[in-house]
Amino acid sequence: MAAPVGNELFTRVSTARASADVVAQIHAALESGELGPGDRLPPERELATQLGVSRVTVRDALRVLEANGLVAIRVGAHGGAFVTAPDTDHVSEGLANLLMMSQVSPADITEARMVFELGSLRLVCERATTEDLAELTEICDRSEQALRQGTFDVALSAEFHIRLAQSAHNVAISLVTEAFQEPMLRSLVKAKAIDPHMGDPGIHEHRRLVAAIAERDVREARNVMRTHLGRTARRISSEKPARRTASG
Repeated sequence: MAAPVGNELFTRVSTARASADVVAQIHAALESGELGPGDRLPPERELATQLGVSRVTVRDALRVLEANGLVAIRVGAHGGAFVTAPDTDHVSEGLANLLMMSQVSPADITEARMVFELGSLRLVCERATTEDLAELTEICDRSEQALRQGTFDVALSAEFHIRLAQSAHNVAISLVTEAFQEPMLRSLVKAKAIDPHMGDPGIHEHRRLVAAIAERDVREARNVMRTHLGRTARRISSEKPARRTASG
């Protein structure tokens, strides 16, 4: 069982923004490494005393942290508030909401994918294992079967691209790509609405990507990916608002 963190970690906060200040202090402790996954925060009463706020304020702050996936609240004799590492579902939902509220277009999403996925292909070609190639091929097989049966779903395309990113064997690349899953799906749904037959050439290019990666051919892999994402970008380019110039 994790022991509670030390009593001097937090300082009294202003009552005007009490709940937000509590959240900010715990965030700071996480960023500095003073708190880490598995650590148990002091009980509500003790936190309230350290911070100079009510237990209700502490409870509100913990709810915010729990909603963000940074704290897990457990009940019972060995319960309390425990620090957790947010999973990709939390990150993906937060990113998707941010992009939605910022009115980011599907075309913007595809442009971002062009930058990110082309950039990671060098690592994929260098590091992809036999298992990675086999699993990418298996996704292509399932996609072709779904296409023949008339049940193809763009989620299969998103699955391929996420698995491709994992083949770079870089934790940061994998996490960012998984967090980008929901926005990616939205852009693919838009592209399919414009071109219901997008699955056929897309699957063919997925297979060409696997072949290029197997040959460790970075140039060919990038050429295929550029064509692949470029076609999606052209499908949905009408969704991208015109950029304002300096004169207007």
